[in-house]
Order: sequence, then structure tokens, then C-alpha cells
Amino acid sequence: MSLKENSFFTEEDYYNLPEDIRAELIEGKLIYNQAAPSRIHQTILMELAGTIRNYLKSKGGACRIYPDFQIDFADLDL
Repeated sequence: MSLKENSFFTEEDYYNLPEDIRAELIEGKLIYNQAAPSRIHQTILMELAGTIRNYLKSKGGACRIYPDFQIDFADLDL
């Protein structure tokens, strides 16, 4: 797939990217070639996830943690 600079990209364009490309689609712009998260970022992420998981379990809720997955906010009124 040929990606033109300064184009408006769609969700379909994003899903058609090669799997080895790290990218985010934000308001029609592809942000890619991102560096991997830093060690401090990963440490904070795991502490936060553990805190949320422990809280939910203490209230009888079920919680599963899935690192590194996509979130689609398109249908949310933010």
C-alpha cells in the first residue's frame, strides 16, 4: 500500500498496514515509526494495572489485563 504524506487516512488504511509497523491513527493522521515504550513507562503501566486489578477483585469484580492492544474511541462521545 502506498501512503501519501499529508493525506487523510481511514481505519481501513490503518488495518491494512504491515504488522511490523507500529502506528496510531489519530483524527485521520497516521503517527508511525514510534519508539517502544520506555522502562519507566512500562513500570508505571504495570503498577497502575495491578492497582486497578486488585481494587476490582476486592469488590468481587473480574478483571483481566491485556498489554499492548488497540483502543478505538471513534464511537465514544469524548
